[in-house]
Amino acid sequence: MNDIRYSRMTQHELNQEIAALKEKARKAEQLGAVNEFAVLERKAVMAKAYLLNPKEYKPGEIYHIEGDPGSYFKVEYLNGVFAWGYRLNGSGKEEALPISMLTKVK
Repeated sequence: MNDIRYSRMTQHELNQEIAALKEKARKAEQLGAVNEFAVLERKAVMAKAYLLNPKEYKPGEIYHIEGDPGSYFKVEYLNGVFAWGYRLNGSGKEEALPISMLTKVK
């Protein structure tokens, strides 16, 4: 499946891809392959973004950044499955995060 873009995959194919990536990441972690683990985890996050609806993420709203406790992200605009904006208490530089990394602040 590596030659198919996530944007062209069905929900079923994306779920299979995420499961396969998580399994490979688990094995890489067991083997101590830290870099490979990080790359596979990031790919799984990207694939998961394509299962979500970008319309549910609103410009001007603030979200928690998953995997980065205490960090918040203010969305300025969306482009596909990426939210562009700024980390609160960050450097002030604009960056893009996959929407799968963002969770609503309650």
